[in-house]
Amino acid sequence: MKIRNLDLTENTINEEHQQLGLPPVEDTVSHLDAHPFLKGAVWFAVITLVLLLAFLISRFFLAQSLGDSWGIIITTLESKIFWSAVAVGFLAQVVDGALGMAYGVTATTFLLASGATPAAASASVHIAEIFTTGVSGIAHAKFGNVNKQLFTRLLVPGMLGGILGALLVTHVDSALFKPFISGYLILLGIYILSKAFRHLKIRQDAPRHVGKLACFGGFMDSAGGGGWGPIVTTTLVGTGNDPRTTIGSVNFAEFFLTLTSAAVFALLMETNTWPLIVGLVFGGLFAAPFAAYLCKKFHAKTLLILVGLLITTISCFNLYKSLI
Repeated sequence: MKIRNLDLTENTINEEHQQLGLPPVEDTVSHLDAHPFLKGAVWFAVITLVLLLAFLISRFFLAQSLGDSWGIIITTLESKIFWSAVAVGFLAQVVDGALGMAYGVTATTFLLASGATPAAASASVHIAEIFTTGVSGIAHAKFGNVNKQLFTRLLVPGMLGGILGALLVTHVDSALFKPFISGYLILLGIYILSKAFRHLKIRQDAPRHVGKLACFGGFMDSAGGGGWGPIVTTTLVGTGNDPRTTIGSVNFAEFFLTLTSAAVFALLMETNTWPLIVGLVFGGLFAAPFAAYLCKKFHAKTLLILVGLLITTISCFNLYKSLI
């Protein structure tokens, strides 16, 4: 899952994360009283997740006979696409749990390599992320990690950018758009890689253009299948904002961005990628222990290099395949 409880104590791991502009590692934080607006947002997230879960159950099981339901399960488990998505979801969640970002970038990169179109890859990632970002955002709000002012400044522009990105990727021919998406993912991979080789200069002044940043991050996240964390989170943390409330606010806003983008994808394209979606969610369920292990065994700089090289290399391969 996403980062929830943030450890702000002085230790070697967090010092390295601070220098690289990464989120702190996980730990328990104190609970703060939530603003009524945030409480309403939390209840909205809870109700939305419950309704979505009920819809999925009714859609795939209650609407079918018992034999058909078991047939769907067996067909899904025998599908190579499903197990490929499980592997992708597992790897993406390990990366996200270890670095606090790059779930969408990692998942989309591998889905494109498996032959998925940009629209199908982004739709699958965003629908799967509804549950992970929803649980993460609720936990952030519960533990007092969400700043109401920053959250509201991110919310509407991020959702607007997500809608525009989803509209673009669903109305452009995938054969023409895939090289541009691969190029964008190459740049994100290089950006992640570059963070390992430069020291972060912390500024104490708050960012002036949060709305523009959120709109751009939301647009690139929907159009490119990822980028909200690398673009928005790292920029805001790098300006010297409080890591706990910044990361909590950005992650909670990501749920609404993801929900909006997924709704647009569902309305504008046939959602026939359920094996991908279920596989992404299923694979991510088992990733947390491995992400914690990586945090303990590898320096953040090493992980940045590995992830950056992985994303850049595969995206270069995807770009090559789309051009030949």
